[in-house]
Formats: sequence, C-alpha cells, structure tokens
Amino acid sequence: MYNIFNEYESNVRSYCRAFPEVFSKAKGAIVYSETGKEYIDFFAGAGALNYGHNNDYIKSKLLEYIEADGITHGLDMHTVAKGNFIEAFIETILKPIKLNYKIQFCGSTGTNAVEAAMKLARKVKKRHGIFSFMGGFHGMSLGSLSATGNLACRAGAGIPLNYVTFMPYPHDFMTTFDTIDYMEYVLQDVNSGIDKPAAILLETVQCEGGVIVAPAEWLVRLRELCTRHDILLICDEIQVGCGRTGGFFSFERAGIEPDIVLLSKSIGGYGLPMSILLMKPELDIWQPGEHNGTFRGNQLAFIAAKAALEIWRDSNLLKEIKEKEEYLNEFLNEEVSSISNNIKIRGLGMLWGIDMKDYGGEENVMSIAKQCFERGLIIEKTGRNDTVLKIMPPLTISLELLKEGCSIIAKAISSHKF
Repeated sequence: MYNIFNEYESNVRSYCRAFPEVFSKAKGAIVYSETGKEYIDFFAGAGALNYGHNNDYIKSKLLEYIEADGITHGLDMHTVAKGNFIEAFIETILKPIKLNYKIQFCGSTGTNAVEAAMKLARKVKKRHGIFSFMGGFHGMSLGSLSATGNLACRAGAGIPLNYVTFMPYPHDFMTTFDTIDYMEYVLQDVNSGIDKPAAILLETVQCEGGVIVAPAEWLVRLRELCTRHDILLICDEIQVGCGRTGGFFSFERAGIEPDIVLLSKSIGGYGLPMSILLMKPELDIWQPGEHNGTFRGNQLAFIAAKAALEIWRDSNLLKEIKEKEEYLNEFLNEEVSSISNNIKIRGLGMLWGIDMKDYGGEENVMSIAKQCFERGLIIEKTGRNDTVLKIMPPLTISLELLKEGCSIIAKAISSHKF
C-alpha cells in the first residue's frame, strides 16, 4: 500500500516522511501500524488529541448521537448540539475563572480563527497593523502566514506578506533585552516608522518556535502595554490550550484576560475539526455573514467537544497533568540534560522541549528522532532548524507509557554522544 502514496499523493505531504509507516488504528496513547507494530504517541495529532485516540467516553457520545440521526451539518443554524456545547463551555470553562466572552464558530481549522481575529481587530480599531513575535506560528493561510515567522513557510505564499511587524520574543539573547520596553519605545517614538497596530498576537508558549515559555510577569506587562495603548491582545491557544499547559488556557498562569482568544485542535475533543474565536462582548461588531464558512458548525465536533468538557469537569485530569508535569520536569532535567551541558530543557504542563541546538544541531536531532521512531516512539522535531524534540503526548497517557516513551528518548540521545 505504501507505494500508492508516493505515486499519487502530492509532494506537499510532510509528517508521513518523518513517520514512514502505514497506520491502521489507535487507542489512547498507542498508534498501530498495518503490520501490528505499536508506537507510543508523543505527538498527539499536533496537539489535536489531548484526550487520546478513540477516547471511550467521547466515542460513546458520538455513536449515540449518530445512531439517533442527529444533525450532522448545520452551517451556523441553531441546533441542540451547538446549544449544549455553548452551555457546557460557559459553565465548565468560562464562569469558574470569571471570563466573559462571546463565542464565534469559525471555519474548521485553527488558521481560520486566526484570520477572523485579525479581521475583527482591524475592523474594531480601524488600524491595519498587527504585531506578532519572532518564532511564532499561527497558520498557513495568507493572513495567518503574514503573522508567522518561519521564512520557509512564508516563502510558500508566493506574494509579499504585509501589515505585520515582528517583535522580539523573550528567548535566548532576548532574555537580556527588554522586549516590552522596546515595544513601548516604538509606540511612543514619532520617528519609529512603525504605526500603532490594531492588535498584538501571540502564543504564551511558542510550540513550533521551539517550546519557548514566555514568563508570566512578561505576559502581565504585555497586557498592561496593550491596555495603555488601546491595542487588542490576541492569545493564540490553538496548540497550547485545552489543558496542555496545566489550566484550560495557557494564559491563566499569568492571571491576564486577553481581548480575543483562539481555540482549535483539541477543542474538537476527538480530533474532529473545530475552531473558536472568543471575544469580549463589546468587540462583537460583525455584520451577519461577514466572516463565515460552510463547516463553521461541525455538529459532531460539538458533541465530542461537550463530552471532552465533561471529562475535564468530572475527572482528575487536572491533578494528573500536574503529576505528569512533575515527572517530566524531573526526568528531563536529571536524565536527559545530564547527558551534556549543551542540552537545554524547557516546558510546562504536558508540553516540553529538548533543545539540542548546541548538541549536534539539526542533523543530530533528525537522527535521534528517527531512532526514537524505530524504537516505537512518535515524536516531532520543532524550533529553529528543527533542533528541538517536542514532547506532547495525550494528557490522558498513563504514567507507565509516559515513562517508557521518555526512556526511549534518553536512550536515543545517549547513543548519539559526541
């Protein structure tokens, strides 16, 4: 079967090149090839499978809905499935942390939510510009791509990508450079040559940028800067939300309240396409149909998403995430970084990066990731020049499997000492 993909599928395919297998089924944190080989999943569908593959509870709710001939496609019409999800999201997520947002259902992928947010910010503030950050990734459609830093990704646009100014993110040598003071200076300097933006768009943890965690105090200062200058703060929670970093939202650790919040990936509960824009009520100045899409009402995703929220509400998942975070922090810092002083560890919650930029670089990381796969572990490379191994398993992974996957990583890195 493998030859059919090489012969007929477009060259644009990418993950299948890193993981050259034909997969047939999956359960929890294990993916099976057609030959029956088992792989521990430290990738989780690029963050779309926080609740694991084929979660039994979510699956039961989906099957129940399908067997009852529930609505499967509804555009933005009122449906029971959508209404139940909205109610569950407000009661389970927003009210407990005292957030008041209106909910916009966008097209089915995260980049559509980013596009909607940028359009809305420009509409509200009547300004064209957006500030984004070096190392950030926000999607591959043109608007989102304009706010994405990776030059190789941007080159695929084929046209100039305008109206976004990139600011330094607090990382590497930038940790000695006050990026907030720099933005303050730019905004106040009448000769800066940079117009005041409508919004500042960021991930509080840059995933594709190399698992770079913005300090909580920096996020507080960023919120204050946006308020001071009448700029909207947009938090892209597409990969780092839905419990990935501990709380449901990654910005909770800083105690801030963004003006707009973007969710996709695991908000769909079962790997089903879904994206959401949350906005402060006063920002909802859309005209009917001004931003739409045929699949902005994925009814099966509503069912799965509500079931996922019930897991979040009724289980010990938050406690388990904390316990697994403590294990990952201890293991990576004691068993992996001890291999070499040139290996750096970053992360929080169930999202961690092993930075080997100074330990063999891209070629070494590629070889390590390949060996991990051969040993039965799916793990992604990320960061500048793909020099970071990204650990992102399902939140529901058992501690036993988590330890087994981490052991594979440590053995693979140890075998590449130089």
